[in-house]
Amino acid sequence: MRNEIVTSDITVVGGGLAGVCAAVAAARLGQTVSLVQNRPVLGGNASSEIRVWVCGATSHGVHRNARETGIMGELFVENQYRNIDGNPYIWDLIVLEKVKAEPNITLFLNTDVHEVEASGDDDNRTIQAVTGWMMGSERRIRFESRVFLDCTGDGLVGFLAGANFRIGREAQDEFNEEWAPLVPDDITLGSTLLFYTKDVGRPVKYIAPSFAKDIIQTSIPMKRVIRSGDNGCAYWWIEWGGEHDTVHDNERIRDELSSVIYGIWDYIKNSGKFDSANLTLEWIGSIPGKREYRRFVGDYVLNQNDVIAQELFEDRVAFGGWSIDLHPPQGMYATVSGSKHMHMDGSYHIPFRSLYSSNVSNMLMAGRNISASHVAFGTTRVMATCAVIGEAAGTGAALCAAKDISPRELHGEHLSELQQTLLRQDASILGVANTDATDLVLNAEMTASSTLTQLGLESSAGVYPLKTNLALLLPVDPFLDGLELLLDAGEDTELSVELWHTEKPQNYVPHTLVTSVVVPVTAGKHQWVTAALKWEPEQAQNAFIVIKSNPALSVHVSDRPQSGVLSFKYNPAPTDNRDYGDMHHHQPVIDWSAYDFVRKPICFRLLSPTSAYGADKAADGYKRPYGSPHLWSSGAVGASAPAWLEASWSELQRIKSVHVTFNDDVNEDLINLHHHRTEFEVIPELVKDYKLQAWVGQEWTTVAEGLGNHTRHHVHVLDEAITTSRLRVVVEATNGSAHAEIVELRCYQ
Repeated sequence: MRNEIVTSDITVVGGGLAGVCAAVAAARLGQTVSLVQNRPVLGGNASSEIRVWVCGATSHGVHRNARETGIMGELFVENQYRNIDGNPYIWDLIVLEKVKAEPNITLFLNTDVHEVEASGDDDNRTIQAVTGWMMGSERRIRFESRVFLDCTGDGLVGFLAGANFRIGREAQDEFNEEWAPLVPDDITLGSTLLFYTKDVGRPVKYIAPSFAKDIIQTSIPMKRVIRSGDNGCAYWWIEWGGEHDTVHDNERIRDELSSVIYGIWDYIKNSGKFDSANLTLEWIGSIPGKREYRRFVGDYVLNQNDVIAQELFEDRVAFGGWSIDLHPPQGMYATVSGSKHMHMDGSYHIPFRSLYSSNVSNMLMAGRNISASHVAFGTTRVMATCAVIGEAAGTGAALCAAKDISPRELHGEHLSELQQTLLRQDASILGVANTDATDLVLNAEMTASSTLTQLGLESSAGVYPLKTNLALLLPVDPFLDGLELLLDAGEDTELSVELWHTEKPQNYVPHTLVTSVVVPVTAGKHQWVTAALKWEPEQAQNAFIVIKSNPALSVHVSDRPQSGVLSFKYNPAPTDNRDYGDMHHHQPVIDWSAYDFVRKPICFRLLSPTSAYGADKAADGYKRPYGSPHLWSSGAVGASAPAWLEASWSELQRIKSVHVTFNDDVNEDLINLHHHRTEFEVIPELVKDYKLQAWVGQEWTTVAEGLGNHTRHHVHVLDEAITTSRLRVVVEATNGSAHAEIVELRCYQ
């Protein structure tokens, strides 16, 4: 046996997406990081060993403009470019490559941490070191750091360090949570095994193993959807262990799950009820994908009411959007639906106080073990949300290590610096503006070659019957003086249109009626009909325009999307759904669905010019849609005259680095594995070819460029600092969009 000591600024234990993003975030901020993972691959539940698809704030397209940015966003976009068909092994490589690209990270795979050295009393403990065994190498490694992150999911490091934690469900009266039980218990969400099938083009027999479960003797066939052609994600409900200890009974849970999978496959192959002759069982997981175990107690416990109210925490550092998604304790054997869902109206915020231990002074946590009630955990547990939490925790850890302070001290004395650092790194944080005093662009005048000022989508790609209420969401900046809709009318009739306020800037549902109008329409096709809706809000924000149902009318839909414009169909969700579980009553975000209008919104024309896409929007401090698009959009891009965005100063500036954030359409719901397929490898709105140019010696000089770009956030550190009063981004080509679009421009000395 070999004994080793590894010293680094930060030790991250757990190589799931939370741990990966935490390690990368800290390393990018100059701290040395030991990333310790007890499996041979990174990715945790998302890895090829388990193959759970990465869910997040989009909630599979339910929430608009909600896809994560930052490190998780980089992984999504890169996977789409290199792995459009969702090969789990290529996904493994993309995650691994993200870690290996950081020279400040030392990666320790196959290393199981099971010893923690900590000191202090119960109320104030400090971790000195953790020790792990590297399987297959006979190496016992002691990791010493100033700051530790428990990203293990199960929370073993914090548990061994004496951190306060909870397991199970809190009583309803503790946080006044509607979905909590009347009395507390130790019930958790169970674990799941997934499987893949394959059509081999010829008949394949299947002989079930002796331990396969006869599912006819269970409640499964009556209560669950079983189909021969479904992919692995359709069987998320093969879940068990919620009434057991999901850690100590892990082997028993795995055996039960695998016996059911082999039994289900026997039922599909040999019952005669399915078209499955040519199908074979290609892969079955051998490691249960765990949902829940320990949840640490931080300085704040996030609860159901915070999530549903979308509480605007002062210390918000990340966001989520997956529904509160809870499952019955009996899992696949339950006689009720496999899940129940409560959706919030839009993305909710996660406070930094929930990411560090209340009693272990140098420990942060990220992933499914953060400080949240069982009910709130029902949404924070999904992996893309765990990942953005990881980036926030890793950023916090880096600042703690650099300043030699605790996370609590960071929160109390340096909260603004934490948030501003996250924004600079393009992390997923909502409603916090850039106030970085060192960003030269905040004091620059912004101009552009052209700007989209007349908003409209006039080219029709077909019609959509107005059998139910439809809606059009668009930015109002600074006022709305009416709009025109392109309609077909089968007879003389009336068009009824309403304008609604969305309440919160990150929401895309109607909340408060502002005004309405009824317009006569004569019979005829392809006619522009004016709805004289007028609104001048106190600040720029989105208008949710409801087009009331009328069987005599059809709206035209566009053949291209427009950033900042969305369309919806009112289609109240059923309260129970065998595929997806029970839905809580009154969920506007579910009732107003955008699925029918993805990249083909309703045709319209604004009657007034808009300032929503001005050059100044690339320096307004916001990096995501939040009440308005918050990006510069050019007029139509032409090959003969490239578009450009310019920052200029009254005095010369010394510039060493330039940050450019392009629009990667965070409304597009990307996935890493097998849930759905997005048909293009590169987001069309992304700039493809560009140059950074500085005004030097009375001419424009190219100081950096990007060709064939397919990503969002770029930091150009120049070989030599330049002295200039003008700097611009010249866009020579996009990846398909008719407009050049830039979310943010920053410059630093």
